Amino acid sequence: MARFQAMAAVLAVAMAAGSPVLAQSHDHSHDHDHAQGHGHDHAHDHAPSDKSVHDGYFDDAQVQDRPLSDWQGEWQSVYPLLTDGTLDPVMARKAEKGDKTAEQYRAYYETGYKTDVNRITIDGDQVTFHRGDQSVQGRYASDGFEILTYAKGNRGVRFIFQKTEGDEAAPQFIQFSDHRIAPEASDHYHLYWGDDRAALLEEVTNWPTFYPASLDKDGVLAEMLAH
Repeated sequence: MARFQAMAAVLAVAMAAGSPVLAQSHDHSHDHDHAQGHGHDHAHDHAPSDKSVHDGYFDDAQVQDRPLSDWQGEWQSVYPLLTDGTLDPVMARKAEKGDKTAEQYRAYYETGYKTDVNRITIDGDQVTFHRGDQSVQGRYASDGFEILTYAKGNRGVRFIFQKTEGDEAAPQFIQFSDHRIAPEASDHYHLYWGDDRAALLEEVTNWPTFYPASLDKDGVLAEMLAH
């Protein structure tokens, strides 16, 4: 359990530089889209009208609260797939289109995807974090959302849930970012967790990423290469 507490503390470390700026809005304002311009080649079946939202350009009025059911199911971390070479074709594709080498992209995602939580299960209001054969769990209720603005000028929304009961080692807060700004079932997401709500909002370099556990390695790779 102590290792989960340490993990939560590490993930709650805020960036001193390039911190996102909270936009003003309702109660729990809004959130940010994980990276300051880091682009994913994910398979989103977005309509053309949704592309600007996916890229981080939208009006505050478009943002709506979302239920935890949008992320229901069993999810796998993609970090092991990066470290075992499965995602090398994704890094090569990024190098063809971007301004970094495949190795530089791999190093960037090494920092972004890094986590020792290999699986997450979300069932109703219960969230279970699995690390190998150990797990901790808690029950979570909505704590609103935050809209964050990045240095690049684009924005993103984090949907926040606070623990209401559960294991002491389960994080007090979890924050989802998945390129969506209104209720819709998620096909993958970036998750931030820890005990300091505000500090988590400052984290923009480490964004553990989860895909459906039902996908095998080739399935995850195909999803990422789809765009």
